[in-house]
Amino acid sequence: MTEADWDALREAAREAMTHAYAPYSGYPVGVAARVDDGRTVSGCNVENASYGLGLCAECGLVSELQRTGGGRLTHFTCVDGKGNILVPCGRCRQLLYEHGGPDLLLETPAGILPLSAMLPQAFGPDHLTT
Repeated sequence: MTEADWDALREAAREAMTHAYAPYSGYPVGVAARVDDGRTVSGCNVENASYGLGLCAECGLVSELQRTGGGRLTHFTCVDGKGNILVPCGRCRQLLYEHGGPDLLLETPAGILPLSAMLPQAFGPDHLTT
């Protein structure tokens, strides 16, 4: 796996964050990830007056991944409204696992970590044998 340009990913996440729809929490979030074919995909959070229906930025990122040809995520970063690095919530870690797997590299405040360190013993597609 080739190394990602983390600065460029953070910049893409910050740009995506500027499109967030966060009128209720006032907490915009942007994400960006590198895909195994070299593309960069991004997303932002979209809130809803019915709070439980809000979409995390990772949802938009995965939609963009699928819309632009699919593939596997290899490198991921997430930023808040000030551009500071965040870690994905538990639900989003599970979403990222589905589309990047345990080796997906995440930029965290503690450094670059594989998703397997952030979501140990994850449940995934391999558990659903038919």
